[in-house]
Amino acid sequence: MGAKGVRLQKLLAHAGIASRRQAEQMILEGQVTINGKVVTVLGTRVQPEDKVAVQGKGVAVPAETLVYYILHKPTGVITSAKDPQGRKTVVDLLREVPQRVYPVGRLDYDSSGILLMTNDGELANRLMHPRYGVEKTYRVGVKEKLTGEALNQLRKGVVLEDGKTAPAKVREVSRSGEGSLYLVDITIHEGRNRQVRRMFAKVGYPVLMLQRIRFGPLELTPRLSQGKYRALSEREVQELRRAVQLI
Repeated sequence: MGAKGVRLQKLLAHAGIASRRQAEQMILEGQVTINGKVVTVLGTRVQPEDKVAVQGKGVAVPAETLVYYILHKPTGVITSAKDPQGRKTVVDLLREVPQRVYPVGRLDYDSSGILLMTNDGELANRLMHPRYGVEKTYRVGVKEKLTGEALNQLRKGVVLEDGKTAPAKVREVSRSGEGSLYLVDITIHEGRNRQVRRMFAKVGYPVLMLQRIRFGPLELTPRLSQGKYRALSEREVQELRRAVQLI
């Protein structure tokens, strides 16, 4: 958190105690203490060594500010903190961020789309854990229109070498012009290696383009161009935490 620390209401919100607005009300009502003293001033900053409690119950103060970014990952970039082969990584794209952030989950080298980058290990672990079933939606480009049988196979689950996939939500999107890709959106909650590509190959439609357009409650929008990133809003962070029962 550095010398300035983190604002008390932000700490309580990130800890899942309450929403930012509810945390402010709790502070004003005298329910929060720092180092044993009641604090009622909004914006009071907390340092890592401080002891914070709400109604007598301790709240952990992180050693650094927790940050959350959405990156529009381009193709040709590795989803990793470093690459032995010297290829560009997603971390390289966030060099201006002062904290060390890491990708949540993976996107293939040849895939693009939404990628969450954070230093919040607890949230990241839950988002990747199959127990919480966080959904991810991918826009897939293939050469020709899928048959009804292929669509039904994807929806019911496809038998791969590592077992049958869970049922998926599949929606035909559009086809524009001669020679263009036929687009399909598929939503899954598993995270197997190259799963979507393998599912489509199994039903006879090799993937020519793959873009992740949604991760849990986060959606990729046209305003965020490839290679760019932005910080999540407090509301978006709360939605992510709610999705994995941290609130």
